[in-house]
Amino acid sequence: MNRRVTLFVLLFASYAYFYQAGGWNQNSRFDLVRAIANEHTFHIDPYVHSTGDKAYFDGHYYSDKAPGLALAAVPIVALVRSVMHVFGADPETYASIALLSYLATVFTAGLFTALAGVSLYTLCIELGATSDAALFAAITFGLATPIWTLATIFIGHAFSAALLVFAFVAACRSRNWLDGALVGLCGGWATVSDFPAAVPAVLIAALTVINAWRRDRALGIIGAMTGTALACAAVLMAYQYACFGSPFHLAYSSEEGYIGMQQGIFGVNVPRLIRLRRILFGAYRGLLPLAPALAVSPIGLAIMIGSRTDRYRVKAGVVAAAIATYYILLNASYAYWEGGWSYGPRHASPAIPFLCIGLAFLWTMAPLLVRWGLVALSAYGLAVTLVAVSTMPLPPANIRRPVADFLWPAFRDGDLALNTQTFASGGVADAGFRSHSDPKAAFNLGMKIGLDGRASLLPLIVVWAGCAAALWGSARTKPRAAA
Repeated sequence: MNRRVTLFVLLFASYAYFYQAGGWNQNSRFDLVRAIANEHTFHIDPYVHSTGDKAYFDGHYYSDKAPGLALAAVPIVALVRSVMHVFGADPETYASIALLSYLATVFTAGLFTALAGVSLYTLCIELGATSDAALFAAITFGLATPIWTLATIFIGHAFSAALLVFAFVAACRSRNWLDGALVGLCGGWATVSDFPAAVPAVLIAALTVINAWRRDRALGIIGAMTGTALACAAVLMAYQYACFGSPFHLAYSSEEGYIGMQQGIFGVNVPRLIRLRRILFGAYRGLLPLAPALAVSPIGLAIMIGSRTDRYRVKAGVVAAAIATYYILLNASYAYWEGGWSYGPRHASPAIPFLCIGLAFLWTMAPLLVRWGLVALSAYGLAVTLVAVSTMPLPPANIRRPVADFLWPAFRDGDLALNTQTFASGGVADAGFRSHSDPKAAFNLGMKIGLDGRASLLPLIVVWAGCAAALWGSARTKPRAAA
């Protein structure tokens, strides 16, 4: 089987295997999906009690989130609702809402993140990494970092990060107008889905202009990029005008209950060293304790930037490093840097794919012993992330050591899929998930066929084994890319 196909199956199956149920962030976005599909309106008044993440304007409640992810999920939900009506099913029962929210998540965050892993693999090879190095980087990105958890949740970080990867790949190529159109479309929709993506989108657009400038079709590439980016901006402004009477009125301007958002620019001020230390190294939200392979990725980015043989690789390395740095500093600048209920620093998570590009070039240049060290680091990250995605990928904010004190003990005891909040309920207590006073709302597909505890992960392990065999069988047939 083709390596790209196998990689996609591996990642997509790993994301689609888990349903994480609701939460304020997820519910706010899905309330907008329900409002559009059910009520043909943008206000979420009928569903507002399911979330605390909301904006109030002119007598109505709205989702306070960037609308891109919700808008992308509307066609899926509307189609399945129509099928339900044809067969006489009620799409507003708890079971139906669970199915609709599962499909909305799988075919946005899950599907796009899996495709981003394949795109990352392809790009690394095109820039000069070996096939094995590119595969290592893509698997680390998709399964050995918090991206795996985010790809199973209906929030914007993984979806936006995937779109930025698509835009970055197209920018590195910049061969024709279609690449330009993809840069504008993907960078633009990443911003519509998660507003902080605007800065990386501009960096990627600048890379497109630089790469295309000396080509015969430069004006076509730049024009197509500009056109699709403006189309995305037009969608956002039309949405904001319909909701708030102004194309420039962000929902965060009317948000309820978050005083910190009044600081700086919607809660973003200047980076603070203590926050930077905590989001990189802390037991509460530290990225590197959860994904230690990322600690050495700057070495790989430095190798790219220091290349003397490929100017496209140099420029790609500079932009990738700039985007990764931006997201980490942004997280350290944010009033709510910890991200509430979160596994790792979720606001910094879109940096992960750009850090993983560096891993491919570190692997390519490293001796065998160093490669085994990289495998060990990535394997540890995969194991820890499997624990989180199997139990609760958004652990409560009041648990100071989420992995050691909550996630690992639950996984050790076979107590999986802990979340009890549905997409129609307003909240749950910060404690007591393991007391099971409320029924579980989350599940994995193994549970749906009657397996219990850690045994419910066996079908996923079987898929992994098949993909591993296919990848191993292809390992000796892939030639090393020219440096």
